[in-house]
Amino acid sequence: MSKLIALLLKRQSRFSPSRWLILLMLAFGLTTSWKSAQANPPRNSPSNVPSNSPSNAPAQLKNLLTQIDAAASRGDVKAVMQFYSPNFVHGDGLNRQTMEQALTGFWKRYPKLQYTTQLQSWQPQGNQIVATTVTKITGLPAANNENLALSTTITSRQRIAGGKIIRQDILSERTQITSGAKPPQVDIKLPQQVKVGQKYNFDAIVQEPLGDDYLLGAALEEPIQATKYLNPTPVNLELLTTGGLFKVGNAPAKPGSQWVSAVIMRGDGMTMITQRMQVVNK
Repeated sequence: MSKLIALLLKRQSRFSPSRWLILLMLAFGLTTSWKSAQANPPRNSPSNVPSNSPSNAPAQLKNLLTQIDAAASRGDVKAVMQFYSPNFVHGDGLNRQTMEQALTGFWKRYPKLQYTTQLQSWQPQGNQIVATTVTKITGLPAANNENLALSTTITSRQRIAGGKIIRQDILSERTQITSGAKPPQVDIKLPQQVKVGQKYNFDAIVQEPLGDDYLLGAALEEPIQATKYLNPTPVNLELLTTGGLFKVGNAPAKPGSQWVSAVIMRGDGMTMITQRMQVVNK
């Protein structure tokens, strides 16, 4: 047990749930001439395929998605930020400047990530385009970084005007961070949406037998705000007497978005999973 505590004290500040989800902002480098795309729709499209389906998306849009994935995978902040309007706003309260600051810090910590984006739908609205995409981000374990690995999936919607992204909203997200030689395999059960004031269950269950291992863990719920991207919330881990975390939460009285996280650590590894939960009016 003393070895586990020593390991915890050594790593606790490094694994506080800082908002590594800032990387999820990078799915959409959609700079193209939308007026041109609308004026010249794809020809000879099958009649049973909607005009705004991914298969009928403008070539410029598809190419730009590839370009932004490449820039994000290189960790090139300047190349990514050129696709955002100076007046860009985000549903979580970020603006262009704070997003660039957070990305710069994040990529210093996680320098080798791979971004892959798929277009779900796109739709013209006046002189703007609304696009919904799914982005997957992976960071493979590295021996010189305590076998730190990352896996993220995010669905988001962005509004584009004048060839720049002017607004972005995250619809759903899930991030898993693991570290160590044998991080615990954890299954999360959490509703994606709850009503204001509603009680909900949050379970993080370790899948494999524990044997003689001890577990330390914590559950964390926090409102999603711009300041959380730049200032991580510390976590105090406690000794777990069961094979996971089993919590009953209470949704806030106002609608909004929450990050709900579980951190579980054993002697030879750690797993942290964060999911977004939407709180809606009754």
